[in-house]
Amino acid sequence: MMRALYTAATGMIAQQYNIDTISNNLANVNTTGFRKNTAHFQDLIYQNLRAPGTPVGPSVVPVGQDVGLGVKVGASEKTFTQGVLQQTSNPLNIAIEGDGFFQVTQPDGTAAYTRDGSFKRDANGSIVTADGYFLSPQITIPQNATQVQIGQDGIVTALIPGQQQPQQLGQIQLVRFTNAAGLAPTGRNLFAQTGASGAPTLSQPGLNGTGSLQGGYLEQSNVTVVEEMVNLITAQRAYEANSKAIVAADEMLQTAVQTKR
Repeated sequence: MMRALYTAATGMIAQQYNIDTISNNLANVNTTGFRKNTAHFQDLIYQNLRAPGTPVGPSVVPVGQDVGLGVKVGASEKTFTQGVLQQTSNPLNIAIEGDGFFQVTQPDGTAAYTRDGSFKRDANGSIVTADGYFLSPQITIPQNATQVQIGQDGIVTALIPGQQQPQQLGQIQLVRFTNAAGLAPTGRNLFAQTGASGAPTLSQPGLNGTGSLQGGYLEQSNVTVVEEMVNLITAQRAYEANSKAIVAADEMLQTAVQTKR
């Protein structure tokens, strides 16, 4: 059987994965804090027909002869470039301008990390995510508090009736990782720590390489629609080219089978 059939098939499989990745990026173009994925590919092993440097009489072969056996998906990497900040009327909408993640506590007690700063207040006044996960460290806003503000350094203040000056309620912390691309996306705009990401480093916003906070803003997805559409067309054309390679190999096999003396 011709190698081209299997080689082109690996190309079609790889481009299908590429299109799946691009489709997910486009689907999340309006997802707060979303980070786009980029598919990376690697060539497969080669069948070495003649190695370079093979002795031929008094000389050696200057170049080798080998045949590649296709392509595979090498990695799917998150791109952590800054998204556009959009102003909102909600003081509990918080955008990170720079590096870092919010840390939240999941129902099982484990920590998760997110760039989605669309926080709410629960029945007890605690700051939580849309799914009810507590912001960590936990901050509670009194029920009668007004004019809640969040500074660039993460300090949360509010005006309490009967007091002249705003009262400090706590300070939001940010988390950094040595290799943010090594975090595992778990859905719900959350990431989980892995062995590749390194240990989380908790810091005050604006210090130790972390970004500052912008209260009343939300960070949009870093997906660029035009770029993704171009990538989608490129992947589609590559898929079609590989399918035509299969057709060409099939026609060559058909010709060989039908050859008569």
